[in-house]
Amino acid sequence: MKDDHHQVFNELAETGKLADLLSALGTHLDEYLSFEHDDSMKNASDWQQQLNGELPEKGVGAQQVIAEIGEVVLPNGSAIPKPGFTSFITTGATSIGALATLSGSVAAPQRIGLNAFNYLEQVSLRWMAEMLELPTEMKGLYSSGGSVANLVALGAARQHAFEKIGVDPAQEGVIKPCRVYASAGCHNTINRAIAVLGMGRNSVKAIPVDESGRMRVELLNDAIRLDIQNNILPVAIVANAGSTSTGAVDLLRAIGEIAWQYGVWFHVDGAYGLPGILDPETKPYFDGLELADSVIVDPHKWLGAPVGIGATYVRDYSLLYRAFHQGEADYLEGSVYEENIQHSMDNLGIPYNDFGVELSAPCRGAVVWAMLKEIGVEGMRARVCRHNAMARLLAEKANKHHNLELMLAPILSICCFRYTHNNCHDLNELNRQIHRQLLLNNQNLPSTAMVNGQLSLRPCFVGARTHWSHVDDLLDEVLTIGDQLMKEGI
Repeated sequence: MKDDHHQVFNELAETGKLADLLSALGTHLDEYLSFEHDDSMKNASDWQQQLNGELPEKGVGAQQVIAEIGEVVLPNGSAIPKPGFTSFITTGATSIGALATLSGSVAAPQRIGLNAFNYLEQVSLRWMAEMLELPTEMKGLYSSGGSVANLVALGAARQHAFEKIGVDPAQEGVIKPCRVYASAGCHNTINRAIAVLGMGRNSVKAIPVDESGRMRVELLNDAIRLDIQNNILPVAIVANAGSTSTGAVDLLRAIGEIAWQYGVWFHVDGAYGLPGILDPETKPYFDGLELADSVIVDPHKWLGAPVGIGATYVRDYSLLYRAFHQGEADYLEGSVYEENIQHSMDNLGIPYNDFGVELSAPCRGAVVWAMLKEIGVEGMRARVCRHNAMARLLAEKANKHHNLELMLAPILSICCFRYTHNNCHDLNELNRQIHRQLLLNNQNLPSTAMVNGQLSLRPCFVGARTHWSHVDDLLDEVLTIGDQLMKEGI
């Protein structure tokens, strides 16, 4: 019986060599990337029926699994990687990013040990910091994305603020009312992070923004001064370096100077927009970034990494340790050596698990390293410049067309506009229907956003496969749909 089992496993191994499987999968992936398939919901019942079988008692082998992935799963995948997808600030991974991720999942499944993948965590964080012109003393940490990246940064801010009054919040908790000041245009993950950190959602003070979507600095100053008078502890100021809705960049220098004046932690959320510093046209918007105590950026957004990679940079790395370290673990006792290192598992390397909230985590640095190695800063700059220029081109064309209205001049790669018509009495509903038809047509896929109370179409150009032609394609389709809806008498 034992020999029979070995024979079965050997046969499966022989038919499942990784090189052969990768070759077969690569063919299917290239076919998917031609984007000639229908949307997954067009024939949803068919592929759901094919995939929703009984639990297999006997396996079919890796080759058959790859065949089913290629024939059933991939053609019914997400619309996000499509070149015309501009809905959210998420995009399809570049090929090198996907391959580096696969390599790590095989050769370094955990972010521990003295191996090349773990080493590239440091290298890539340093490279990215240099590319994005962060202060040289800032050190970084990878996490799963902007939600956790903001949580980690604000955890450091909480530690900093309470230590100043003689309290260790990681040990003793939050002992007095406190405040986090955030632009009204900040992402909702800020509120969630503050809730998770025990300070309470009500401790977040949303500072109103101006017509350009930027925090009103004079109101920030007033809010801090009033809270200090009322014995409320200021913990952090959160500024946008590229808001999710419109791409607005707050006045970083003015905000940073207020933060330094009051001794309050200055956090910059650059999850989407920080790569905008690479574009000479938009670099001036990032003046004052060097005043930040913490900054986040998501490589899985504009840089083209697979989803699941965010980065937090802080000026004082020791605060992260005091805020998040997990303490001693019995199962590691006697397993780690500081001297006479002879094996990759003699030491776990940098204990990233003590600087954030993740213990089990993949090695993400190799992905960022591979992307930067492939096209360099020059290639990243070209991509960012192209996307920003596409938003400006769309704005220019919208301004010139009598049935289009620019809602806000673009700062980065987001352009908010809408279809208009003199005979339409509900432009919000009209543009909602235009957006719905765009999705059904499955070619140009922007999202929508409310801008000063008006519903707008909101393309965000971040995809590595998105090019100049998609500007005209989107505008032409919007005009065609809008004209048809008006003929139908909406």
